Amino acid sequence: MNDTKILLRDAPKGEVSSSGDRLQIVFRRRYAKPVAKVWAALTTPERLADWLGAADIDLRVGGKLRLTYENGKSVEVIITRVEAPHTLAWSWVLDGFDTSVLFELAPDGDGCRLTLTHSGLSARDGRGAGVRAGWHAHLEGLADSLEGRVTPWAVKEQRQAAAAPLYPPLSA
Repeated sequence: MNDTKILLRDAPKGEVSSSGDRLQIVFRRRYAKPVAKVWAALTTPERLADWLGAADIDLRVGGKLRLTYENGKSVEVIITRVEAPHTLAWSWVLDGFDTSVLFELAPDGDGCRLTLTHSGLSARDGRGAGVRAGWHAHLEGLADSLEGRVTPWAVKEQRQAAAAPLYPPLSA
């Protein structure tokens, strides 16, 4: 797909910081849709499937979110915070590390500001770089979803590959 690099070029890079052997990445995006529509994209199985993966969600603190991807992989996370329609968080054990993902939504004129913070990533391996590029690509898919377009898995993979040079592995 020819628009992959164009979409990535226009999307701001996530801000990476480190503390010891752990990383945090923060993405900031603005969408020209109201908070309620973005919240639905984060919490409704049908909308999650449009941009992140097929989802089964128990939307409560302690509930589980299971995402299944077209490549056959799946992940299960535990929801740690739900403050509809502004805050959603989950814990995710990734490569043996306890990580946390936090979505914060705020009104911004006629749209919405989203801040995504993923904390606790390993700074010692290349997987953290892949997760960072993966979020970058998935947030592109979220933008598509909010405009009524489903992003095919192959396009997500192309976008992640295109974003990878933005997030090189860090030396420990």
